[in-house]
Amino acid sequence: MFGTKQTQKRRIAHQRIVTIASVVLALLAAPASGAAGLDEELERLGAEVASHSERVFALEQKVLHPANTRLAVFLTLQSRDALDLDSVELFVNGKPVASHLYSERERASLERGGIQQLFTGNLKNGEHELKTVITARSADDDFVRRESTHRFRKRPGVLRLQMSLEARAPDYEPRVSFVEWE
Repeated sequence: MFGTKQTQKRRIAHQRIVTIASVVLALLAAPASGAAGLDEELERLGAEVASHSERVFALEQKVLHPANTRLAVFLTLQSRDALDLDSVELFVNGKPVASHLYSERERASLERGGIQQLFTGNLKNGEHELKTVITARSADDDFVRRESTHRFRKRPGVLRLQMSLEARAPDYEPRVSFVEWE
């Protein structure tokens, strides 16, 4: 499903666009005597190509990201000066789905209250497990690696999960919490 194969509908739409483009080129090669008719035909074909393009895009969105199976995971920092985030790995049902190594600029953005979208994908309805592995340097210069697991139930519709990282004095141990957005 996630390979390079195109769906049959996309191939048909692509063939229509190629056919229309070849008709346009043939019309352009026609004598200049019918220039007014040619302009009208070009406008009509251009509108038809645009219409097909919109339909192909809508079909792609429907096939690739159906709204009733979508899962999105976001990251926020609650303790903005207590953790120097290095990397985050995300697993859904034991399979790796996202991995991110942070630059200075990205860290600064999160520390200013930014929200990062870690993952968007499709997930069937039912019980699931989200596991995250966080590596960071705490405010007391200790290197920490934390694994956290969150079990959730996916229902029809879009599910948005916020993953918050927090580390407080005196131990600066990172804590991960999850909240469902409505």
